[in-house]
Amino acid sequence: MLTKTTLGAAALALLLFTMAAAAENPTPDKSAYTASHRTPEAQLRELNTDRPDLTESPYTVDAGWWQLEMDIFNYTRDHDTAGGADVKGTALSFANINLKLGLTSAIDLQTVFSPYTRVKATDRVSGARTAVSGFGDITSRLKINFWGNDGGESAFGLMPFVKWPTNQHGLGNKSVEGGLIVPYAHALPAGWDLGAMTELDLVRNDADTGYTTEWVNTVTVGHEIAGKLGGYVELAFVRRSGPTVASFDCGLTYGIGKHLQFDLGANVGLTRAADDLNVFTGLSIRF
Repeated sequence: MLTKTTLGAAALALLLFTMAAAAENPTPDKSAYTASHRTPEAQLRELNTDRPDLTESPYTVDAGWWQLEMDIFNYTRDHDTAGGADVKGTALSFANINLKLGLTSAIDLQTVFSPYTRVKATDRVSGARTAVSGFGDITSRLKINFWGNDGGESAFGLMPFVKWPTNQHGLGNKSVEGGLIVPYAHALPAGWDLGAMTELDLVRNDADTGYTTEWVNTVTVGHEIAGKLGGYVELAFVRRSGPTVASFDCGLTYGIGKHLQFDLGANVGLTRAADDLNVFTGLSIRF
C-alpha cells in the first residue's frame, strides 16, 4: 500500500527530474503568447502531430495556432473465430478529426470526433448480417508539455481526456469514459527518433454493469527516408480483462512546407483479439 511518505518522495523525485531536464534544455521565453495573442510565425516550432502512429506526441501546438489532424479515410477488417464463432466485419470511416488549439506555449486543447463511420458484420454461422452508420463519440483532451517543446533531446507530457457518448445507432456505448495518456519522445543516434506512450483508461465493461481499466503501451521509432519523406514502425499493446490486443504498425509521412503533412499507414493485428488489418491515409495542417 502506498503511504504519504512514498507519494511525497515520488512527487519530489518527479519535480527534481523535471527541473533538471528543464535546466539542461533551455528554451525561448514564449510565456507572453496565449490563445488570443498568437505566437509569431518566426518562433513556431516544427510541425509535430499525434498521427499517423498510435503513439501520442508530447509536443503541443504553439499558442494561438490551430492544427487540424484528420483521416481522409480509415478502413478496418476483422475475422473473429474465437470460441467457434465465424464473424467477418468491416468498418469504414471518413474525416476522423482531431482539432487542436494552442492555449499557451505548453498547453493545447483537443477535440476528437468521427463525423461518419459505417460498420458491417456477417455471422457465417447464423447467416445474420448487420450494418450501422452515423456520427461517433466526441473526446476532449488537454495536452500539457513539461519539457522539450522547443529543444533538447527529450520531451515529456501528460494528456488527460474524457470521451462523451455522442455516437448514433450503437456505434459505441452510452457511457462517459476517460483516462490519462503519458507520452515521451527521445532523439536517438544516427537521426532516429523514439516515441513511447503509456495510457490508463477507465471504460465501461462488456456486460455494462460497471467500469473496468485498460492499460495501453506503445513504442515507435522513425527516421527520415529522403528529404521530407519519413517512415516509422511501431508496436502497440492493450491489456484488459479479456485477451491482450497487440498490433504491428508502420507508415509514411510527407511534409510540404512548414504547415502541411500527408501520411498513410497500416496496423496489422498480432493477436486474435486484435483487428486483422487497419489501413488509412490522412493529413495534418497548421493555421
